[in-house]
Amino acid sequence: MSAASWLQIAFFVLLLAISTPLLGNYMARVYSNEKAPGDKVFLPVERFIYRVCRIDPASEQRWRSYVFSLIIYTLVGGVFTYAILRLQQHLPGNPDGLKDVPTGVSFNTAISFMTNTNWQNYAGESTMSQLSQMLGLVWHQFISAAVGMALAAAFIRALIRRRQTTLGNFWVDTIRSSTRILIPISFVFAIVLMSQGVIQNLHTTTTVTTIAGQQQHIPGGPVASMATIEALGDNGGGYFNANFSHPLQNPNALTNVLLLWLMAMIPFAFAWTFGKMVGSLRQGMVVLAAMAVLLAISVFWVVPFENVGNHYASTAGVSQSITASSPGGNLEGKDIRLGATGSGLSAATVTGTSTGGVNSAHESYTPIGGVVPLFNMMLGEVVPGGTGTGLYGMLIFVIISVFIAGLMVGRTPMYLGKRILAGDMTLAAIYILVLPMSVLVLAGIAILWPPNAHNISASGPHGLTEVVYAYTSAAHNNGSAFAGYSGNSLWGNITLGFCMWIGRFFEIIPALALAGSLVRKRTYATTSGTLRTDTPLFTVMVIGVVIILVGLTYFPVLALGPLAEHFSGHFGW
Repeated sequence: MSAASWLQIAFFVLLLAISTPLLGNYMARVYSNEKAPGDKVFLPVERFIYRVCRIDPASEQRWRSYVFSLIIYTLVGGVFTYAILRLQQHLPGNPDGLKDVPTGVSFNTAISFMTNTNWQNYAGESTMSQLSQMLGLVWHQFISAAVGMALAAAFIRALIRRRQTTLGNFWVDTIRSSTRILIPISFVFAIVLMSQGVIQNLHTTTTVTTIAGQQQHIPGGPVASMATIEALGDNGGGYFNANFSHPLQNPNALTNVLLLWLMAMIPFAFAWTFGKMVGSLRQGMVVLAAMAVLLAISVFWVVPFENVGNHYASTAGVSQSITASSPGGNLEGKDIRLGATGSGLSAATVTGTSTGGVNSAHESYTPIGGVVPLFNMMLGEVVPGGTGTGLYGMLIFVIISVFIAGLMVGRTPMYLGKRILAGDMTLAAIYILVLPMSVLVLAGIAILWPPNAHNISASGPHGLTEVVYAYTSAAHNNGSAFAGYSGNSLWGNITLGFCMWIGRFFEIIPALALAGSLVRKRTYATTSGTLRTDTPLFTVMVIGVVIILVGLTYFPVLALGPLAEHFSGHFGW
C-alpha cells in the first residue's frame, strides 16, 4: 500500500475520532430530553409539528404501540411514494418529460426506500423525474433513517429503565432525529459537496458536443442534497445509476472520504450515546470497539487484496490471468480517480453500514476481496451498521454473549443489572435467524428455478455469489448490487421486495419485543461473581460471537461461492 493509501484511511479514522464523541454527546442530550445546543431554533419547530399533527410529546408508548406507529407510518409513506412514481408523467418537476415508472419497478422501489434498502432496479437519471427523486425518494431517505434512530433510542431506554412499560414516543423520537440531527448535518454537507463540484440545480438534461465531435447528454438535478442524506442516513439510493462513481455526485478523493465519513458518523456516535445514556462510557466503548475492530478487519482485508491484485481474477465467471504487480492493483470496475484504496475503503464502509451506495463494481473485485462486502452484510450490518439499527443489532449480540458466558460459568447471565432469561434469548434467536432463512431459501429457489436461469449472467461459484449477494443485500437492507444478476424481472421485483420487507420489520418486531421485556425487569446489584461487561476481554468475546454465529450460518454458501472461486485460481493472492 502506498503513502496515499494510508493517508486516505488515516483521514477517515481521524474524522470519525473527532465526530464520535461530539455527536454522541449531543445525541445523548437529544434523546434524554435534556437541554441541547440549538433548542432555541428547534423547539419552536418541533412544537409546531406536534400541534399540527396532534401529538402529545409528554405521552409515551409500550413496545407494541411503538411498533404499530412505525409500521403504519412506513406503510403510508410507501403508498405515497408508489403513487408519485406511477403518476410521474402527469406531475410537475419533470423537465425531461420522463414517463410513468412501470408497475413492478414502482412496487420494488417503494418497498426499497421505505425499508432503508434503496435497491435500484432502474437508472435514476433516465427513469425518475426530479420531483420523484426529491419528494418520493429523498423524503424516505430522511424518514427511514430517523425511524432507525428512534428505535435505537427506545432500545437504550429499555436498558436504563426498570419496572416500567414504556419505551418513549415514536413520533417524538422520529421528529427530533430529523429536525435536530439529519436535516442540519445534511444541509451543511450539501453546501460542502457543492463547493467540490457536486451539482445542485433544477436544469433539464443538456446536450453538448465533445472535442471528439460526439454528442454527450449531461443531466441536471438536485444531486448534492440527495447525496448527503443518501450517505448520512445509510440509504444508498443514488440520483445517478452509477451512484458514487459518477463524477457529478462524487467528484474527487476528498468528497469520497467525506461521504464515507457521513456513512459511519451516526452509527459510531450512537455507541458513544449509548454509553452516556446508561451512565457508563466503558459500556459504550465495548460496543464502539467491537464495531471499530470489525470494520478495521474489513478494510485491511479488502484494501491490500485490491491493491496487490490477483494472478487469477474472474469476470462473468471466467478466470483470466492478470498481473499481480500491475500499477494500482486490481483496477477493473474501479474509478481510476479513487484507486483501489478509495474503492476498497468504500466497499467495506458501504456494506458495514447499510448504505449500499457503491463507487466501484463489487463483481470485479478479486474473489477473496469480494468476500468482505458480502460477509459484512451477513454480519447483520453491525460494522458499525445503519443509523440506529447498527446499535441495537450489536446490543443484541452483546446480550447473546452475556448469555453464553453465563452458561459457561454456571451463573444467571446479567447485563447492566438485568437478568437475561430464556424468553429474551428466544427473541434474540429470532432476530439472528430470520434473515439467513429468508436469504438462503429465496436464493436457493432463484438458482434452481429454471425460468429464472436467464437472469443469472455467470455460472459456477461466481453465479452463486451473484444471486446470494443480491438477496443478502435486500434482506439486510443494504441495497448494493454485485451485478450480474438481473433483479428487474417479475420474480426479482417481488422476491427482492419481500426480502426487504422481512429484513426491516421482522427484525424490528423481535428487537422491540426484547426491549419491551427488558424495560419491565428490575435491576440487581453486581457482585464479585457477576460477569463484567465493560472489559477488553468481553469486547473480544463479543467480536468472536458475532463472527462465529454468522460464520456457522453462512460458511457453506461462502465456501461454495467466493472461496471456491478463489481457490480454483490456484491460491492466487
